[in-house]
Amino acid sequence: MDVSTFYALFSTTCFTLTGLWWNVVRARRDWTANPAMRRTIGGIYLSFLLPALMGLFAQVGGTESPLLWRLSFVVVAVVGGISMVRLVAQAGRDGTSSAVRWIQVGTVIVYAAVAVIGVAPQLVAPLGLTGIQVEALLLIGLVALGHALVWRFLVTDDVAE
Repeated sequence: MDVSTFYALFSTTCFTLTGLWWNVVRARRDWTANPAMRRTIGGIYLSFLLPALMGLFAQVGGTESPLLWRLSFVVVAVVGGISMVRLVAQAGRDGTSSAVRWIQVGTVIVYAAVAVIGVAPQLVAPLGLTGIQVEALLLIGLVALGHALVWRFLVTDDVAE
């Protein structure tokens, strides 16, 4: 796996998804009238923006300066994890559907894994992969969870019950 190429393409894709999400939200102003929906919309935004930022840091640090990508992944994952924990905590009180809450919980778990691997990349050595490779797989998972939330928004009416 060419890590630099992967993260370059990944970041570009995530920034594109962020822009596309802005356009969807702009076209659906009715979504922003509900505070619970606004919070979930923000969570989706972070599901694309934060992995994009981690991808940029991975390109700058790369395999030559692992401390840079590791530190940035930990910091960004902590920001994302705390943000998502707050969303999950509020979701139980504001009528957010259980399907959305489960996706949000999954996102918290992935952010936690990103932070742990950033702190201790040697944990993945038994897998035959480097830390930065496992982080790439986890970031793919974050984007997939973001897509799951977008799908809920676009095809169902039960995002906020």
